[in-house]
Amino acid sequence: MKKFFSISLMLFATVIVAPCFAENFTVKGDMSSTIHYELQHQITAGDAMSKLFLSFVVPQSFESPTYRQQITNFKMTFSPEPQERATATDARGNKTILATWTRVPDKIDAIVSFDAANLTGLKLIETDSPFPLAALPASMADYLKATEQVQSDSAEIRRLALQLTKDVKTQFDAVQQVISWVVDNVRYVSPPVQYDALYALTSGKGNCQNFSHLSAALLRSVGIPVRIVNGVTLNQPFDIVWEKGTLTFKMGQGRHSWIEVWFPDKGWVPYDAQNMQLFVSNRFVRIEVGVDNNETKNDGLVRWVQATDARTKPRLQETIDANFTSDTVKFRGSRQNYGPKNLLLGPDVKAEFKKIEIIAPPPPVVIPEEEKKTLRFIVPFVYGNTEFPEDVDFAFPRSTKASGANAYEMSRSFLVETAEYVTTKATQYAQVVVLKNPVKLQKVALALHKFGGEGWLWVDIFQDDQGKPGAPLYTSEMLNLDQLSLKPGYRWTNFNFKKDSPFLFPGSYWIALGFSGSPIINWFYTYGKPVGPVYGTRYKGVFSDDWSGALSYEFNYRVTGLTVK
Repeated sequence: MKKFFSISLMLFATVIVAPCFAENFTVKGDMSSTIHYELQHQITAGDAMSKLFLSFVVPQSFESPTYRQQITNFKMTFSPEPQERATATDARGNKTILATWTRVPDKIDAIVSFDAANLTGLKLIETDSPFPLAALPASMADYLKATEQVQSDSAEIRRLALQLTKDVKTQFDAVQQVISWVVDNVRYVSPPVQYDALYALTSGKGNCQNFSHLSAALLRSVGIPVRIVNGVTLNQPFDIVWEKGTLTFKMGQGRHSWIEVWFPDKGWVPYDAQNMQLFVSNRFVRIEVGVDNNETKNDGLVRWVQATDARTKPRLQETIDANFTSDTVKFRGSRQNYGPKNLLLGPDVKAEFKKIEIIAPPPPVVIPEEEKKTLRFIVPFVYGNTEFPEDVDFAFPRSTKASGANAYEMSRSFLVETAEYVTTKATQYAQVVVLKNPVKLQKVALALHKFGGEGWLWVDIFQDDQGKPGAPLYTSEMLNLDQLSLKPGYRWTNFNFKKDSPFLFPGSYWIALGFSGSPIINWFYTYGKPVGPVYGTRYKGVFSDDWSGALSYEFNYRVTGLTVK
């Protein structure tokens, strides 16, 4: 089969240029877009429902020193029309439309649409806000308080925040110390067990809500006002050109949580604690704000009253579409020799701050050739980016919880499908696998979903040659596409190496997904770099020899076999 067509998704290690191990990028330029946004809700009612409530938040225009959003042509339609419809504005400035059906139909269609003119502009920012902050306006009081999800009064939170901001003189420095720590010490997983700040601190993992809640808790505990923002990210990628090539950023299309920090001399400034400080890209659509995600839940909230003996609950399908009618991106980045070890982007800042120093990682272990022959491979081994939401139908991701006697609610979900179409014949994608232990390889698994097509799949392993794929080493058994299910969701697809049982010693290897025929396969990815180095995910055109394009996320893979004691 291989003689007909073979293209590879190569997993490889990138050589990091010594002595710089920090990944703090200053970014200059702007990105401007006009976007037509449409969200569709279809609710299939449960039985014995006496009332159903559906609410949506009307997004507002917003302007900060780095990010501007202008909303026009907002429309909200329901079919069939509700018996009641009301609009109210809360203390946070959120304008909410509440629709009520007292005669609940079998199906309800709701459509939200609007146009957004979004601009992200990054130039030198000057701020002289001192730290600690002096007397704050009364309007900031709520954004300094502890909440159920933002436990800024916790001893553990307080202790870490004081440690991070010790001897800090400016507010910018205090915030960048906190955000850098979160970027380096919280690993993205979806879905997490809990969404609060303490869970993120003690477990070292979470989703966008955890990143936001932990950042807010640390900053509030030292007197810096922070509010939680809920909105939507769009899956239109954007590039930042830098001296080593191109960095490409892409979010999944779905709901997202980030923060805004209040500066006395700048007002509210956005941060996404996953990898952006003092800005968010114009692929973010800002919808609702509050003290935490327990409060910012009204956009897309479904509530109902149902008889005690009811057998079924309502089912919701949510679809988000965004059409970029114009899109211009002119960003250029420069990597600094200080900052977190994981990727953090921000504009140039004129303010007093301490440079965060990163200690270089130790060199890889080298096993002498004579010792390799004496190794006994008897310990089970699993390695890779192994946490992802397996078998999830992303069209129906919401859960239900009780909210009173015979009353229930179904709030918005932050579970987002993040995947690339990787069996394209135009682009090759790459993901590093760096082994620190010797391994007798048995299987390589990739988190894949089949959408259709026909053909064969296999995995090749290549030798690393100074950061590029070298000589081929091993090939897995071939897998017919018919063996993959079409059911919704992503799952591990295993490629078997047991026939050869190759030995892989510490170092970098390229793993490549080869294919023949015309398979349509998506590979699930996770935000950030939970396992590998910052530049460990790459891409290039099939006719190019240069793998200079780097992706901001990491594909999910699993290497299994045996290792030594």
